[in-house]
Amino acid sequence: MPTMNIIQAVNDALSIEMRREPKMVLLGEDIGKFGGVFRATSGLFEEFGGDRVIDTPLAEGGIIGAAIGMALYGLRPVPEIQFADFIFPAFDQIVNELAKFRYRSGGQYPCPVVIRTPYGGGIRGGHYHSQSPEALFIHTPGLKVVIPSNPYDAKGLLLSAMRQNDPLLFMEPKRIYRASRGEVPEGDYTVPLGKAKLVREGDQVTLIGYGSMVPILEEAAEKAAADGISVEVIDLRTLLPFDLETLITSIKKTGRGVVVHEAPKTAGFGAELVASICERAMQYLEAPIQRVCGFDIPFPYTLEHEYMPNSDRILSAVHTTLEW
Repeated sequence: MPTMNIIQAVNDALSIEMRREPKMVLLGEDIGKFGGVFRATSGLFEEFGGDRVIDTPLAEGGIIGAAIGMALYGLRPVPEIQFADFIFPAFDQIVNELAKFRYRSGGQYPCPVVIRTPYGGGIRGGHYHSQSPEALFIHTPGLKVVIPSNPYDAKGLLLSAMRQNDPLLFMEPKRIYRASRGEVPEGDYTVPLGKAKLVREGDQVTLIGYGSMVPILEEAAEKAAADGISVEVIDLRTLLPFDLETLITSIKKTGRGVVVHEAPKTAGFGAELVASICERAMQYLEAPIQRVCGFDIPFPYTLEHEYMPNSDRILSAVHTTLEW
């Protein structure tokens, strides 16, 4: 079985689906001959040509608007937004058009657009190349939001995303684009949407995260184990709709939880996770659920590693909930 990083896994998924589905097209800035700024579409222009791998102007609203039109006329577009920070010029197209076509048409126009975009910090990109805007889109009914944490899931989740009929935002953690490596099966397979993954079993505290935070959760779990603390780690994988059943099952077992994401804390997705767990499993909680997040400031450049959650901050939250 070959070993891949996340970029290679994404590229493999795109090439498999392009061969399988002749109606699939890619579009975005520099994705053609250049192969994308992170090389996620490398080699696809050469194989499928400029009619299916389309270089676009630097106009995110135009990219998504064109993708919506393509989908309504029967194509299956997969647009790329070069950085998640650049998605905001297309926000109106995504929130007011793409997310609502299926509902407003009574299901006649499903508009199957899968938007790929790298998100998050950790590459010294400053505040215009490091943001994590997932909560803005999770708050939009009609969209699905998926974030993988490893190459196996990246390929399987992307293939699942491209084969369903709802608009979907597929956010890729660029901090671990190349750092996360693992065995990825050759050929076709899928990972189900809406199902979290139990990464590590434990019985004292549940750690919940997604994307680039999952390796940090695993590092924190190792440090906790060295302190004699048994920690369970859950990778959400799909943020909307998220797998609340798996979270509740874990919280019933451990009685304590820590939610981690690198987006700012206030009104972040972690708040929804905490509220959802408390609404359905309050009687099982032995302590308030802790949140370890980015701070409520614009993403910093020189202090990015102080801003982003690390294993020591997570371990401190684990001790706090155990000492409650």
